[in-house]
Amino acid sequence: MSPGRGALLVVGSANLDIAVTTQRLPGPGETVLGDSVVASPGGKGANQAVAAARLGADVIMIGAVGRDDRAEPALELLAAAGVDLTRVARLPEPTGTALIEVDANGENSIIVVSGANAAITPAMIDPAALAGAAVVLGQGEIPADTTLAAARAARDAGTRWVLNLAPVIDIDPEAVTLADPLVVNEHEGAGALALLSVEPPPADDHEALVAALLAAGVRSVALTLGGAGALLGARDGITRVAAPTVEVVDSTGAGDAFTGALAGALAGGADLVAAVRHAVRVGAFAVTRPGTQLSYPSADDPLP
Repeated sequence: MSPGRGALLVVGSANLDIAVTTQRLPGPGETVLGDSVVASPGGKGANQAVAAARLGADVIMIGAVGRDDRAEPALELLAAAGVDLTRVARLPEPTGTALIEVDANGENSIIVVSGANAAITPAMIDPAALAGAAVVLGQGEIPADTTLAAARAARDAGTRWVLNLAPVIDIDPEAVTLADPLVVNEHEGAGALALLSVEPPPADDHEALVAALLAAGVRSVALTLGGAGALLGARDGITRVAAPTVEVVDSTGAGDAFTGALAGALAGGADLVAAVRHAVRVGAFAVTRPGTQLSYPSADDPLP
């Protein structure tokens, strides 16, 4: 590894995604006809690991799958991207599964069945993996005590901790305040403030949301705003990063593309502003293609 560069250690989930496309998403109690169904690898941890690895980061993953016929498909693109999977456990629980509905405008709704991801324990946090990591990345799809253990292990090792609090889980606030950055959308940002016992500002005041998170003790914040880009909040102020204009095909996994690209860039030695600018472009690329991991760019793909 070159000077200033280290590995990205992802502690997170791996799923098999079952995606159904339909003209519009059904309402409560409603049945609609679908257009297609596709099974592909997913899970926030795996998505973010693939996004970073495809862009050239050295990525190690700690996670778990089952001993069933969904395990290999769930890991297929991680392996193809070169992610180190030696710390992904094979457990008796079934491989995690996500059921995804995508409408004609690219909007989606998702139900996740955790399976083996719910059995990832703090004991699986490997000190040897931490020793070579420049960044440790966590999300909300594994048990909160394991994510907290990863945050504390990163702190103790002097390694940067990045938390994508998605979905929002009931976790010790320490895992949130250690994040540098905390990566959230506006709904997750409000959830993070609730964990920190802070009243959120009005829903449409994004800068106030970022400022409130910083005031509550979070080290830095990357607030994703979809097609509007992102806000980066740090001790020296708040920076707005615009997103390029693209045609949206499928927004599934775009937030994971952003987070993986951000964490991978930080592990590669980029500063936080440059990493967020890069991540916004990667997220914009991802929405122009269908699927999750299959939509992520490689280092050779031109970004918008």
